[in-house]
Parts: sequence; C-alpha cells; structure tokens
Amino acid sequence: MKVDVFDTYVVRKNGQLMNFDILVPESSSSDLVYEYGKEYLKLKGEEHQTLTATECRLCHVEQATKTVERLIREQGYYIIELRGCSN
Repeated sequence: MKVDVFDTYVVRKNGQLMNFDILVPESSSSDLVYEYGKEYLKLKGEEHQTLTATECRLCHVEQATKTVERLIREQGYYIIELRGCSN
C-alpha cells in the first residue's frame, strides 16, 4: 500500500513544539488527515491546538511496511512520533 506522509508541527500548550507524521492511504483528503491529526492531539491532551494546512503538509508518498499497512486498515491512519510528543 502506498501512503501519503503528512509532516506535522504543532505548538503544545506549554509552548514546546511537537513534530509527528500522519500516514494515510494515498490520495486521502486533507480534511480527513486533519481530523486524524486532531484525534491524535486529543489523545495527547492537546485537543485545542491549531491543526491546519499551515501545521500539516503533504511531504511525500512511500510504500508502507506490512505493520503500518495493517494499522492503517484498522484505524484509518498511523502516527510516527518524531519529537516533543511524549507527555
């Protein structure tokens, strides 16, 4: 499965920068990607932080690993935490 990788930067409530990638099936709508990002932010206690095209942009398309593909089929998306994502 090919996936779109959206590079995402969000400023946390404490001012620290979060950087994570949102992986979705290729050609998914941007609005859907933002909804997935907001769902992830809610899980992190950052649900009121801004997530728009300014913070979340398509970076590239890649072939998903079998594990990532399975998880995307189960929940619609997959998050790769890069930095500032730990609680």
